Amino acid sequence: MDFPDEKGDDQPKDSVHKSMALVQTDGEDDASVVSGQKNTEEEFAGALLAQAHSLWTTDVKGSVKLRIEEGCSQEPVTVHQMFRASVEKYGNMHALASKKGNKWEKITFSEYYQFCRRAAKSFIKLGLERFHGVAILGFNSAEWFFSAVGAIMAGGTMTGIYATNSPEACHYVASDSKANIIVVENQKQLDKILQIRDRLRHLKAIVQYRGQPLQRISGLYSWEEFMELGLDVSEKELDDIVGSQRANQCCILIYTSGTTGKPKGVMLSHDNITWTANHASRAGDMQPADTKQESLVSYLPLSHIAAQIYDLWKGIQWGELVYFAQPDALKGSLVTTLREVCPTSHMGVPRVWEKMMEKMKQAISECGYVKKKLVTWAMSVSLEANLKCSLKDDEKPFLFTLADSLVLQRLRAELGLSCCQKFYSGAAPIGSETVQFFLGLNIRLYEAYGMSESTGPHFMSGPKGYKLPSCGKVVPGCRYKMANVDSEGIGEICFWGRNVFMGFLNMEDKTREALDEDGWLHSGDLGKIDEEGFLYITGRIKELIITAGGENIPPVPIEEAVKMELPIISNAMLIGDKRKFLSMLLTLKCCSNPDTMEPTEELSTEAVEFCRQLGSQATKVSDIMGGKDKEVYRAIQDGINRVNSAATSNAQRIQKWTILRKDFSVSGGELGPTMKLRRPVVLEMYHTVIESLYQEQ
Repeated sequence: MDFPDEKGDDQPKDSVHKSMALVQTDGEDDASVVSGQKNTEEEFAGALLAQAHSLWTTDVKGSVKLRIEEGCSQEPVTVHQMFRASVEKYGNMHALASKKGNKWEKITFSEYYQFCRRAAKSFIKLGLERFHGVAILGFNSAEWFFSAVGAIMAGGTMTGIYATNSPEACHYVASDSKANIIVVENQKQLDKILQIRDRLRHLKAIVQYRGQPLQRISGLYSWEEFMELGLDVSEKELDDIVGSQRANQCCILIYTSGTTGKPKGVMLSHDNITWTANHASRAGDMQPADTKQESLVSYLPLSHIAAQIYDLWKGIQWGELVYFAQPDALKGSLVTTLREVCPTSHMGVPRVWEKMMEKMKQAISECGYVKKKLVTWAMSVSLEANLKCSLKDDEKPFLFTLADSLVLQRLRAELGLSCCQKFYSGAAPIGSETVQFFLGLNIRLYEAYGMSESTGPHFMSGPKGYKLPSCGKVVPGCRYKMANVDSEGIGEICFWGRNVFMGFLNMEDKTREALDEDGWLHSGDLGKIDEEGFLYITGRIKELIITAGGENIPPVPIEEAVKMELPIISNAMLIGDKRKFLSMLLTLKCCSNPDTMEPTEELSTEAVEFCRQLGSQATKVSDIMGGKDKEVYRAIQDGINRVNSAATSNAQRIQKWTILRKDFSVSGGELGPTMKLRRPVVLEMYHTVIESLYQEQ
């Protein structure tokens, strides 16, 4: 299949409260297409689209033209239609699993659907207005899913709020989305909303889904109370609202993490969601449940599009069984859950895979001499075999089979990945060291590339399309073009397809910046495509460093090279925009506080081992920084020299570097919620340190 030539299409969505004027579609009254519970998917099929005159809008009540092209393989459908079709196919199969005490409690797709309807009726009872927000603040759970789907069924727009957000950041999202209801996980998240409640003029109610509220406040409900509220709302009232929804109107807002400026509300249509859940999954070789039910663990923030598509919407589309991890998953309990569940597929952001790698390296370092030698041998055999074989099913040598059965299977079982067949990485670029480490375990990390504005993945690697260090081929049904291509074939990656967003909420200028006159979405990322259609990301336009001498330098490849050469380095950030030379900020690999996830001064096991091999006794950052440990400083300089030796010009060489007192973190502000480096924030935070590097020259 020639992915790059696949044609793409994009579709809109909509749902309208029965009390509002109904949208006319080709002269038909909405009443003729009411989506009652007994309606079949065939009855829903057809042009359920609101009138639209443009490919984009910034009005949450607006509609858009869909990028439907000749040969389109999927009719536009709403979220509810997708769910109903899945219930018909997978109704009696298990859909969601939550751990209560020591037992996993499961519900079927039919039960899942009914819980969502009950939540929808309760939202209606609370006065949810058409196109107003339901904001969800908390860790992944069945209640998160019920609230998300129920909000859309009830005619609202659903938006997630990062659990790490401050009260002010919560206020921005809730206010911008005109949230009528905010669903919070627990007292900690409730306290944030209570601090800003008086400033949220659209807010009508707060629902707490874990534990009982500690105080009685008007408009505050426990989950049990909330689910009882809508019992007197008729099925017909809900069906009328569901039936008036259109595939080309807004049902979800995804807020960008705001690495620069205010977060933008990315408006996604029903069709953005339903089409992407279907087609991106095909590229990733996910199987429908009636063929083989896939299972996964939900733990990444659902306010981010990657986790939402992977866990929630794809789960409904393909009939997957979703297990919910514990709230402290990223503090250490994730592997325990993986061991219990043994999922068939798993997705992580690069930092999750890196943490797994670090823990596995630590465990290997603590093995006895013979076992350590055996593991090292097996991983080297696996790495070599996987690098030579472009496809997972390619025939591998007998030595590899022996190494895998004797050693590697047990190592994968230690991570809870013994039954896992598909491994995905997304949301940020992943380092080559991490990719190669997992190839040594016979785990191929399939990288996905996209944006919130493309409803997640636009390019994907998978079992049928894998090539290092690319992030795969374009998703079938989508298209791409490269703008302003230079002499090396590098240009800006632009997207076209039914996954392309509707626009930024109430931000016409930002929407016009992102979408050109022909409707192509400009990513702001730089890359190149090889002769087979594989995409390679080379940098980001806004991240390009332009030196005082006028040379354009993408920082990421240099930063990755430094981390590859120096296993003691956790984060590296290249500096040099409008400067005479390049310098670099470095952080060392450290342990984190298990409760707050704040980086501590204590060096990680890997970092300590690095020091020991140099004859250094350092165990803390303070033992090294400021030039205190000459051996470690000399080793770092040697690594920098090796990176510099591969530089294509003198301007691309790192002239100075410094070690910062603490590692970057989400809580510290240097990293975004998906662990992306927030360069403008770092430049501001460490302004004095950076200036000192240049003043001394």
